[in-house]
Amino acid sequence: MTDSLIDQAVLDDLCDAMGDDFAAELATTFLGDAPNMFADLRTAVAEQDADGYRRAAHSIKSNAQVFGAKALADQARDMELGSLSDAAAQVPALEATFEQTAAALRSLLDE
Repeated sequence: MTDSLIDQAVLDDLCDAMGDDFAAELATTFLGDAPNMFADLRTAVAEQDADGYRRAAHSIKSNAQVFGAKALADQARDMELGSLSDAAAQVPALEATFEQTAAALRSLLDE
């Protein structure tokens, strides 16, 4: 399952370019900041703030891409480019993908 959530080549490139310790620090920062990004996303949905929704989805997408979290990035991109009308179903699905991705990322960085 890890292979489908994290592109190992992208993660390896990040580790090669930045060093394993710094890549792990970046991942820890992303994983720690993610609850705030999801809170922003849920707030934007509740307030029907389309711009805030797109910004929050963009932030999640951009961070996910850094680590090769393609499934998470693709889902967030679809939300960024979409509309609030589908948000009620999309946010919980994105959160579930994030949880799986976070576990996979932690596992890979702990190897």
